[in-house]
Amino acid sequence: MKKLLIAFSASLIAAAVSTGALAQDKTKVGFVYVGPIGDLGWTYRHDIGRLAIEKEFGDKVETTYLENVPEGAEAVKSITQLAETGHDIIFTTSFGFMDPTNEVAAQYPDVKFEHATGFKRETDNVATFSARFYEARVIQGLIAAKTTKTNKIGYIASFPIPEVVRGINAFQLELAKHNPDAVVDVKWVFTWFDPAKEAEAAQAFIDAGADIIVQHTDSPAPMTIAEKTEGVYAFGQASNMSRFGETSHLVSIVDNWDSYYIDRVAAVLDGSWEQSDIWWGLSKDGKGNGVGMVEMADYGNIPEELITEAKALEESLRTGERHSFPCPIYKQDGELAEDCAAGEEHLKDFPTLVSMDWYVQGIEGSLPK
Repeated sequence: MKKLLIAFSASLIAAAVSTGALAQDKTKVGFVYVGPIGDLGWTYRHDIGRLAIEKEFGDKVETTYLENVPEGAEAVKSITQLAETGHDIIFTTSFGFMDPTNEVAAQYPDVKFEHATGFKRETDNVATFSARFYEARVIQGLIAAKTTKTNKIGYIASFPIPEVVRGINAFQLELAKHNPDAVVDVKWVFTWFDPAKEAEAAQAFIDAGADIIVQHTDSPAPMTIAEKTEGVYAFGQASNMSRFGETSHLVSIVDNWDSYYIDRVAAVLDGSWEQSDIWWGLSKDGKGNGVGMVEMADYGNIPEELITEAKALEESLRTGERHSFPCPIYKQDGELAEDCAAGEEHLKDFPTLVSMDWYVQGIEGSLPK
């Protein structure tokens, strides 16, 4: 009997070891989010990408996320937590996680780190990625130019980082091209997600006569405020917000991270992951090929001829026939942008767009530093 019990116990131990080995074989994928997954904007769409990983790879992967993580030094603890718990690749999904990501990556050389919208890659295990959201802002600029009746546009901006500044400038350039009388007023709210503050900013613009609301913040609050006032329209941000603006929604920018996340996790699985800096726009390669990171969702509340024009512009941006920043481009002070002065056809990614910290001509107010 004793021999039988010993044999039975040995088989249980072997099974446990085998099960543990199988569990360890799973690739662990971690995400650090600046907002809640229910923000219906930026973080919501990143979490859709996380779920796409699970669907694609099934039991080969295990995903984890930490939400509402403050930017800056406090993020170090959260990123370290994921690194310490055996995660093979960690995606940090906000600009303010850039320095913390590099700090933790230096301590964990065997872990892969991917930082969204940043530009620092201080060790070989850090990659960066971002979307050319500004391509979609060009389309919004066209629609705003031909929709506004008051020629007053309210733009709710989060933080004065290059990603946000590029969007404002791309919007203004296309707006002025079609309606030079329209004026863009930018209000900096210094938050990614604060529905109350976003709603307050939208209402202030409307009270001042704006009939178009643009946002680079994450909640649908500005859209819901626009919906309450007849003749006021708004653009959705990061996800399709049309359901919040039956009569006010013009078109939404949708962030599509799914294929990128799947590609990068696949590279970890097959051992081909390498450091990179990726920018995808309306297409993967900027020439019309592949699913990009930027989509336009549900054109509405505008005439069919304008929808047709907007879709034609979208296609030209998707295929690379049209660039978002064609020369000549003048800065707010009237100075010709350096790339244009040097004879370039359009502004260059590096160093101009990646570090853009100036307004183009026509934007009112000063850019916070």
